[in-house]
Amino acid sequence: MNYNKKTVKDIDIKGKKVLLRCDFNVPQDKETGEITSDKRIVAALPTIQYLLEGGAAVIACSHLGKPKGEWKEKLSLAPVAKRLGELLGKDVIFAKDVIGEDAKAKAAALKPGEIMLLENLRFHIEEEKNDPGFAKELASMAEVYVSDAFGTVHRAHASTAGVAAYLPAVSGFLVAKELEVMGGALDDPKRPFVAVLGGAKVSDKINVINNLLEKADTVIIGGGMAYTFSKAQGGEIGTSLLEADKLDYALEMIEKAKARGVKLLLPVDTVCAKEFSADSEPVVFDAGKIPADMMGLDIGPKTVELFCGAVKDAGTIVWNGPMGVFEFPAFAVGTKAMAKALAESGAVTIIGGGDSAAAAEQLGFADRITHISTGGGASLEFLEGKELPGVACLLDK
Repeated sequence: MNYNKKTVKDIDIKGKKVLLRCDFNVPQDKETGEITSDKRIVAALPTIQYLLEGGAAVIACSHLGKPKGEWKEKLSLAPVAKRLGELLGKDVIFAKDVIGEDAKAKAAALKPGEIMLLENLRFHIEEEKNDPGFAKELASMAEVYVSDAFGTVHRAHASTAGVAAYLPAVSGFLVAKELEVMGGALDDPKRPFVAVLGGAKVSDKINVINNLLEKADTVIIGGGMAYTFSKAQGGEIGTSLLEADKLDYALEMIEKAKARGVKLLLPVDTVCAKEFSADSEPVVFDAGKIPADMMGLDIGPKTVELFCGAVKDAGTIVWNGPMGVFEFPAFAVGTKAMAKALAESGAVTIIGGGDSAAAAEQLGFADRITHISTGGGASLEFLEGKELPGVACLLDK
């Protein structure tokens, strides 16, 4: 896949109407509907300000939640328009619909330096179906399309890919940074290149492991999926997480690593407990020697040393997935140590969204990481080497 795409800086925006796809899928309080974190809105500001200062009229759009084509008051983007206005220090015009009369009239009247936000894209079932008619209506309000919602580029929806059939399409600053940093790490990494993979399931990371074994010098496997690898090699894993249908795959990956000369590191010891609970008493056992009534919930102290030692002199580190059940303080030690090791390494460090990003932020290491991806699912598919529809549709440099 070509990651070298045109950005907002490569086109003339002065006096143009720009359809800007943002990721305003913000968390809200279930009772009050109040926005509980405006991080995603703040992340969109550099692109928005660049467009407005450059004399563009901005028609922002986003989805929120999963309304499945139905109008739901609770999932209206009105609170987002209000918060965006506060952050920008200017009025954000809000359209009560997406491609209806209100949106079209307001878009037509929009002047350079002004911004409006369309109502929730997913109030239309055609959005997720990438309906060409809907994409065309959406595109008809603007002259240029800017993609800045990395969290949605792995989906071929009308607003993420479909509109590019009708408008010149470029990336905003958020998407450009993802492509530059993550694309660079996969295409031309500073070596040694170390991939750290965790999380619960092998099935979620099948293609990631496969792809990274072709690119990395060392692949580290922790988290719940390590127990499937342990079991595949004849280890005893007690009541730990196991995907029995992935045992052959685990052995295949071990063989592939050998054949390619890639160092594949698995846990050598495990922090276990009798029950999946924050109050459980942690006990350490060697990997593959977990008693029948115990489950592994984190990597053990020797493994922490082994894994942290492996990232110490790396040139590039990509981390996706926690090392244990980091939500429980007693079983967060491995994940914490990994976040600290990344923060203290001199490497280009990339965290691929989701739980590992949450862990780095929660543990206070986020500001010392080179790049934390803004898209969980998208960054996973990126690491799998898949073509992302929302990137493929952008103009090449």
